[in-house]
Amino acid sequence: MNSRYVGYICCALAMIGVGSTVVVSKSIAAGLPPFSATALRFAIAFPLFVLVMRWRGVRWPRLDRRDTALVIAQAAAGSVGYTVLLISGMKFASAGDAGVIAGTLPAVSAMVAMLALGERPSPALLGAIVLATAGVLACTVYAGDNAAPHAGGSIVGNLLVFAAIVCEALFILLNRKLRTPVAPLPLSALMCGIGFAVSIVPACFERAWNMPIDAAALGGVLYYALVPTVAGFVLWYEGAARVSGAEAGLMTALVPVSALALAALLLREPVSAAQLTGVACVLGAVMLATFGQSLGARKMA
Repeated sequence: MNSRYVGYICCALAMIGVGSTVVVSKSIAAGLPPFSATALRFAIAFPLFVLVMRWRGVRWPRLDRRDTALVIAQAAAGSVGYTVLLISGMKFASAGDAGVIAGTLPAVSAMVAMLALGERPSPALLGAIVLATAGVLACTVYAGDNAAPHAGGSIVGNLLVFAAIVCEALFILLNRKLRTPVAPLPLSALMCGIGFAVSIVPACFERAWNMPIDAAALGGVLYYALVPTVAGFVLWYEGAARVSGAEAGLMTALVPVSALALAALLLREPVSAAQLTGVACVLGAVMLATFGQSLGARKMA
């Protein structure tokens, strides 16, 4: 099979896995406290990443104090903050709404860089931010019109999910501030190890061991750790090595689509016109963010 097609398939599977985290977080939220679920996720994933590092002969990076602090902040925001807020939000939000919001990551990352670093975005990125905002508002307005938040229409839940996406955007921003570049594999291992250390203390206060065992929630955490976290890493970087950055970035459009489809198929959630509108806006935002960056890079070259 053509190497480029293999790259497309790997990146697509990785992004479908990311979309599935929204759905599986619904079952996790129903049976486990957020910090306990987060600590368990990293406790499973970390040793697997260490084994992959040893298998590939990859060494741990040597970081100075500044970069060490940045890596810890990355783990606190992008690993712990994202997972805890996503699981907390899924107690109230529908998986479909959360999937649409999760798809705004490229636009949110551009917005965070603009606000935090004073970067001047291109017209394409500004358009992406506007479209992504419209997509989130479509779901949020739909949520506000529902009188049954337990059915999935919760503004609070949507805000928590959006806060999770902001945490992931901060992760990307902080990674750009590292003086010593860290390869993806050791960085993923560090995120899991530090994430476990950060989340285990608040997890102890949740006393999850006193709660009845919820097989669905535990199975959800196991899936989260093995498929989107570990397998997703392998698939994404195998695929990204075979295609261009713009092509890989465009595959993030599969996140809201897969989340909405899986929510309908597995959770039997109804798909609303507002959610379809939100997906359309987010897909447009992803394409603008991806091709806008690509065109900007070509002009500078």
